[in-house]
Amino acid sequence: MSKNPYLSIVVPAYNEARRLPQTLDKMADFLGQIGKPYEVLIIVERSVDGTLDIARRFAARQAHFFAVDNLVQRGKGHAVRTGMLRAGGDYIFYMDADLSVPLPAIADFLARFESGPPADVLLGNRQHAGSRITRPQSFLRRTMGQSFNRILAAAGLATHHDTQCGFKAFRRAAAHAIFARQTLDGFAFDVEVLLLAQRLGHPLADLPVEWINSPASKVRILRDSLAMLRDTLRVRRLVAKNLRS
Repeated sequence: MSKNPYLSIVVPAYNEARRLPQTLDKMADFLGQIGKPYEVLIIVERSVDGTLDIARRFAARQAHFFAVDNLVQRGKGHAVRTGMLRAGGDYIFYMDADLSVPLPAIADFLARFESGPPADVLLGNRQHAGSRITRPQSFLRRTMGQSFNRILAAAGLATHHDTQCGFKAFRRAAAHAIFARQTLDGFAFDVEVLLLAQRLGHPLADLPVEWINSPASKVRILRDSLAMLRDTLRVRRLVAKNLRS
């Protein structure tokens, strides 16, 4: 990894051969304009479409990009955790390979870290009054999200945050403290991350984002919804256990 970069970007990738080349080209162009040291960690879960080869070829010719073979396919939470614990930036982001939140949001979040009210964790919030939904999710995905929010409320975990927006940023110390204790591998890992941040005393803030939904989602409606329900119902116990250890 780069030594003491200003910015780290973690991109989990699973069967992303179709989208990844364009995404990485856009990232290289955008991040090159920031003018500060950065690294992009492409965390590849075991895929069947050549995602790892694409990531390795790009990293071989592009400085500051690193392909990490995660060897197994355990879920987005596992991939993100791997990247967040390897990242060395002063500010560490994780974001989806489909760029549903466009890259200019990186500059907005960095500006908020540097000049706004103190916060250790910044969360993209699609429900924020200042957010712009350029391409909305399907009715089924929106319904699933609303159902997940009701599950959070029933479990006593409801917050004003948009837990499932895949664009979040952390100061390095907060990122490493949170993800050293984070354990869930599935899509409910975001809830665990936010709960850990709160219990560890790291201030959070929501920021508006533009959202351009990608129709090629990796979420499997029935299977992943059931897994998220299971994980959400046990996340409070998991967090309490991990904070004791």
